[in-house]
This record gives sequence, C-alpha cells and structure tokens, in this order.
Amino acid sequence: MPELPEVETVRRGLAPVMEGARISRARVNRPDLRWPFPDRMAERLTGARVETLGRRSKYLLAALDTGETLLVHLGMSGRILVSGDPLGRFVHAHPAPEKHDHVVFEMEGGARVTFNDPRRFGAMDLMPTESREAHPLLAAIGPEPLGNAFSEAHLVAALQGRNTPIKAALLDQKIVAGLGNIYVCEALFRAGIHPARRAGRLSARRAAALVPVIRETLADAIAAGGSSLRDYRRADGELGYFQHSFDVYGREGQPCRRDGCGGTVRRIVQSGRSSFYCPACQR
Repeated sequence: MPELPEVETVRRGLAPVMEGARISRARVNRPDLRWPFPDRMAERLTGARVETLGRRSKYLLAALDTGETLLVHLGMSGRILVSGDPLGRFVHAHPAPEKHDHVVFEMEGGARVTFNDPRRFGAMDLMPTESREAHPLLAAIGPEPLGNAFSEAHLVAALQGRNTPIKAALLDQKIVAGLGNIYVCEALFRAGIHPARRAGRLSARRAAALVPVIRETLADAIAAGGSSLRDYRRADGELGYFQHSFDVYGREGQPCRRDGCGGTVRRIVQSGRSSFYCPACQR
C-alpha cells in the first residue's frame, strides 16, 4: 500500500493540473470501490473548481469551491494518472479507456485525471470542508511527520510507558501520520534501533533522535518519487526509485550497508508484517 512519500509524490504531480482548475466533467464508472461512492458524486464534482490539493497522512484532499472536500485513498493498487496536459507538463496523450478506470476527471484546458484501481481497495468520499477534520477517517490521525507538530517532545511523550515494540508504535497512526512498513524499517535502521525494542524503554535522547531521522528518510523517498514495488506509479505514469536505495527493506540475507558493520540483514514477523533489520548495528 502506498505510504506517505508515494501519496505526497502523487499530490505534487497532480497539483499543476488540478489546483485552480475546474472539473469540466466527472465520470464515475461504477457504484463503489472499497465502499460505495457518495450520492451523486459525479454531479457534485462536475463544474467544481479545485482550490487546493492537500494531503493528510495517506489521503489526498481536494478542497473545492462548492464548500466540499474530495477525499481520495489509493488503497492497495490505486493509481491516479494525468494525460493530455496542454501546457506540456505531462507528455502522455489520452490513452484508450481501461477496464479499471473507475473515476475520470476531465479538467478545463484539456487535461484528464484518471483513477485506476484493479483491486478496488481504494476509496473516495465527499465531506463539508469546514468539518473535514472530524471525518471518521481523519479524526484520530496524529501529527504529520514533516510538520512542526511532530516534535521531539511529542514523540518522547507518546512513547513513554508503552510496552509495544517501537516498530508497532511508529506504525500507530495516532502517534504519527502516514508512516508504513517500508519507511519505519528504513528509519529504524538509520537510527540504529532494533524494531523489537520496547518503545517505552527507549531513552528520551534516542526517542527524540528518531524525529529528524524519520523526516530525513521521508524527504529522501519523496525526492526519489517514492518506492515502486508492485502497482505504484507517479502521476506521470513513471516509477518511483527509492526502492533502489533501501538499506534493509527486502534485503534479507544481504550484507549490511553501514560502513564497517559486517552484519547481515535479517527478517522477523511482527503483527503479521515483515520487519527487516541488521542485528549487528540495530540495538
């Protein structure tokens, strides 16, 4: 499932053709994805202008001039692709319709934004913009890791007394928004912390040091366009490249990349998810 860097990369790719532009026509080609679409979604979106295109955790949020916000979640296999941009920012002409093109936005000026989702685990919803933070999918989400609210003091306090592994704590969306399995593994490697270490047993110094490491890991991934392991594509259809820079994720049995370490990457299963780490340099 796309994590924060992939969703942020998609947002940045969509912004040039969506922000400030009107949806000339919205087409909804099926009644649902993971959940039913909102009533009259195509009608409510047609003619609306996208005022801002933001992101909260792993959700895209398009604030409209109608007073509503469109929420989009990519799910396991969702892709949002742009074609036919007349300003030349996207080189692809409009492709022939595909079987899993479930939602299509014809933007003013000629660009087309297509949501394609073979497995249909994605989701869309419309909500009043003024109360969107109270939406059930957003209400309990913690601070954004790239924002000021995700501070050293916040993380130290959030981890204090917790008996869960640090890996599980960082995956808790109430503690920090948008982190998933890949980037938690990579951040813990960079910080030299074993994924099974109890969160509450980390010293305040080591817990605080995780904050800049997490931010650096995410920034590096965004700069590389995210990680393409299966279905993920950027808005221009290209792959992300951060998977070529993984230090531990997916590298079981391979040498540790930290200079002078000499360890071998291992994999353990935590709460049904694979955790990759170096036992020699992660304590």
